Amino acid sequence: MNARMASLPMYDLPELRQATDEWWHGLAGHFRAAGVVGVPETLHRPGEGLATWLHPALLLSQSCGYPLATALRGRVRLVATPCYDLPGCDGPNYCSFVVVRRDDPIADIRALPERCCAVNLPESWSGHHALRHFLAPRGDKPAFHAVVRSGGHRQSMAMVARGEADVAAIDCVTFGLLSRHAPEAVAPLRVQWRTAPAPGLPLIAGAGLGDKELLALREGLRMALADFRLADARSALGLAGMAIMAESDYEIMGSDAGGGPLLA
Repeated sequence: MNARMASLPMYDLPELRQATDEWWHGLAGHFRAAGVVGVPETLHRPGEGLATWLHPALLLSQSCGYPLATALRGRVRLVATPCYDLPGCDGPNYCSFVVVRRDDPIADIRALPERCCAVNLPESWSGHHALRHFLAPRGDKPAFHAVVRSGGHRQSMAMVARGEADVAAIDCVTFGLLSRHAPEAVAPLRVQWRTAPAPGLPLIAGAGLGDKELLALREGLRMALADFRLADARSALGLAGMAIMAESDYEIMGSDAGGGPLLA
């Protein structure tokens, strides 16, 4: 079989590129040892998005949970959900940190309608929909007077830090990794609230993956997590384990029930 495609785009920060590559190199070896064929030597880095996740040659990638419950539903296979050893994570679950500038005195959620919110992408759970659900007690009232799109969590943080926005919901894994590896990005901010926990960002495979190969991928993951030679890479990436979850665990992300508007 020709080499397939693999990507790990969701937490592939520039500061972690070497660790991500080391992790993949180890994973790839364990996948082959478990019987997976066509494992690519290197990661494909086109960025996240449906074109990558629905590519016919996809072997493995990591997506946001919201697309898994919506546009990707029935079109990919759920392999596993990583567990991260970072603040805000609990096993395979994570949350978003609602951040403001460190010198912003805001403490009452009722002040948010006077503020501007930075949203990474409309299809993001952690940067958009988790915040909608967090603010659901406001009913159908708009949560902010303005909403700006940043294109990414790191960009949202930078916009808040520069005063171009007042608040943003940041994936706690991204926030934790930046706290470790790029503290200057986090220093101007503080965490004011946390959203409710939800299933973390899943590892997915192409829809054509058979049951036998799915089990082989999971076995390769298990072996890589136990490989002492990959300890430094796992530590840098905050990886602590993997959980096998059902697609139904992600259904809450595909429902608008309980979520209010960020902007009228």
